[in-house]
Amino acid sequence: MTEKIVRIGGASGFWGDSSVACAQLVRRGQIDYLVFDYLAELTMSILAAMRAKAPDAGYATDFVDVAMKSVIRDIAAKGIKVVSNAGGVNPAGCAEALRKLAEETGVTLKIAIVEGDDVLPRMAELRAAGVRNMYSGAELPPKILSANAYLGAIPIARALSAGADVVITGRCVDSAVALGPLMHEFGWREDDYDRLAAGSLAGHILECGCQATGGLFTDWESVPNWEDIGYPILECHADGSFVVTKAPATGGLVSRAVVAEQMLYEMGDPGAYVLPDVVCDVTGVEIVEVGPDRVRVSGARGIAPTPTYKVCATYPDGYRCTAILNIIGIDAAKKAQRSAEAILARTRAIFRERGLADYSDTRIEVLGAETMYGPHARTAATREAVMRLSVAHGNRQALEIFSREIAPAGTSWSPGTTGMGGGRPKVTPAVKPCFFLLEKAKVETSVTLAGERSAVTVPVSGGFAEALRDPAPAQGGTLAPQGSTQTLPLVRLAWGRSGDKGDSANIGVIARRPEFLPLLRTQLTPAAVKQYLSHLVEGEVERFEVPGIHALNFLLHEALGGGGMASLRVDPLAKGYAQILLDFPVEVPQELAALALH
Repeated sequence: MTEKIVRIGGASGFWGDSSVACAQLVRRGQIDYLVFDYLAELTMSILAAMRAKAPDAGYATDFVDVAMKSVIRDIAAKGIKVVSNAGGVNPAGCAEALRKLAEETGVTLKIAIVEGDDVLPRMAELRAAGVRNMYSGAELPPKILSANAYLGAIPIARALSAGADVVITGRCVDSAVALGPLMHEFGWREDDYDRLAAGSLAGHILECGCQATGGLFTDWESVPNWEDIGYPILECHADGSFVVTKAPATGGLVSRAVVAEQMLYEMGDPGAYVLPDVVCDVTGVEIVEVGPDRVRVSGARGIAPTPTYKVCATYPDGYRCTAILNIIGIDAAKKAQRSAEAILARTRAIFRERGLADYSDTRIEVLGAETMYGPHARTAATREAVMRLSVAHGNRQALEIFSREIAPAGTSWSPGTTGMGGGRPKVTPAVKPCFFLLEKAKVETSVTLAGERSAVTVPVSGGFAEALRDPAPAQGGTLAPQGSTQTLPLVRLAWGRSGDKGDSANIGVIARRPEFLPLLRTQLTPAAVKQYLSHLVEGEVERFEVPGIHALNFLLHEALGGGGMASLRVDPLAKGYAQILLDFPVEVPQELAALALH
């Protein structure tokens, strides 16, 4: 009897991903499922604002108008099922738009929607009950734009079991769009935690699109044919193991290092990655190359989940504006810095004259002068620089003044000042996130298919506790350099990728060879990483061991200036943090240096 294999293609890592993914996966990938991840915290607030203006809006329109429109006939003909969180704050509206598209193209699709994540109508009740920010302990903001619980995979699995061809959800964890199909196809129980962890890891590998097939890879020069990079396909087995691959004759690269980087991406504690259906332990996961562009992943373990959902709420917090000036010539970086300081001084004087308060926050960054590298910058003498000046204020009028005072720099101050990037900067509302926990028992989840709504029962008892976790694997040895050594940048010894977790960042560091790990463990301590990135990181640095892939994962607290949409930084999502750390100087014994330089 042939073993059952479920092939899942990941067509989207965010709202705005390439339009080529669907056709590539559907027509060249031989997939059973096509899954999409569209939502981020800022996306939810944008969708909420859209729906406030138009009741039929509030979903990711690209899903219907671009993605599905390009392949809807192929999907119907091949029997490919679709799972997407494109529903945003209006899954029913998204489903109706897709129904109309199917009708126009003569295609019949059974479309299900998953609802229950939207808890905005209950905010007054939650405030009265004393619910607070899960990180700061602060009271919830008085005005909330959106509030959505991160649902899990169980409702998706129920919808598929009821016969849905397409499942559209609101907010769910990114990995659920893959775990749901696997629970349905293999009949995994809700307490089969090891398999749920494996399926969640599969979804985590898929959720950022081409990041699993060579995108953002440390060794980017080894990745061929970016223009036709293959989107990821997972060949999933009933035991939870899966092979990461891509469609034949596409660009990109699927290797052990690429998949290892993606596994640690945006992960805090790899021994306790908390999701609604399971708490994942990936510390013992093995990643093995089993053929060209084929990597097998196995060994995830699961722990009983928590009894709560994480909820992301967004709220308005004044206004923000970012100005860009291009500056050319000798000492361009110094001229850019002085121009920014002059703009702030001039506008502050105007504010005082008009009785306006000072800025609530400002940030000057000189692009081209390695501002992100802080004390490790090497190119302060650049002859081309971009002044990036970001400000925040509670009064829109103040930022309109700021916006008008950028252009005068072109004739008033630095020689070589040319052009404002994008013209006069726009003043936009500042939207920030806050997070809190909500008992699963208080969230009513449902599936609607063919006009019939069915409640979905989700286990609410949880059971996760630190005490239930197996002890962390003992740390391996350290290696203090002795004798003759050579100083090498970390990139010679390791691969790295970084990402954001709210106002925290993570950096996964994977040793290129197992024998390098003791050396990294010795020198790449939390204290050393904190010191090296002290110009970016205000909080503590934690380090976690990931022995299965010979890796270390660093969690950097208070590292993003508020994070995401709350930050004025040029890199609010920590995309470049690993790149900065990969220049960290490591003292390497000569025998290992020879291997690193080979």
